[in-house]
Amino acid sequence: MGAEETIDRLGLELPPAPRPLASYVPVRVHEDLAYVSGQIANVEGQVLYPGTVGADVTVEQAREAARRCALQILSALRGELGSLDRVAGIVQVSVFVASDAAFGEQPSVANAASDVFVEIFGDAGAHARAAVGVASLPLGASVEVAAIAALA
Repeated sequence: MGAEETIDRLGLELPPAPRPLASYVPVRVHEDLAYVSGQIANVEGQVLYPGTVGADVTVEQAREAARRCALQILSALRGELGSLDRVAGIVQVSVFVASDAAFGEQPSVANAASDVFVEIFGDAGAHARAAVGVASLPLGASVEVAAIAALA
């Protein structure tokens, strides 16, 4: 079963393909890899759960934002490639969490994004990952996710 069929079977709806906010492209394909720019979770142009995790944003809200970021990554890939069936797998995911100084659950937040890729691509969705706490993110977002995908 391909990724497109899996998305349909799971009843997932991908958000509209993201548009860049500055001087970059959402996806850059080079040879057999697609590099997806960092995505901050947004719904209808509004940042989903802005603020700092551990202070303004709960772990569950941050996990929801990370999941939304992963869906936006899939949407960006579909927009660039025409179909997610061209994705052979996810190679690497980088998750940035705007964190309060005492917060240490970045891996838990990152797992929500990672889980999306495994749901869609199965074993090919398993990837190397970084989960990093940062002081702030663009537009006050609580989570940003970037990815590298291998192409079929």
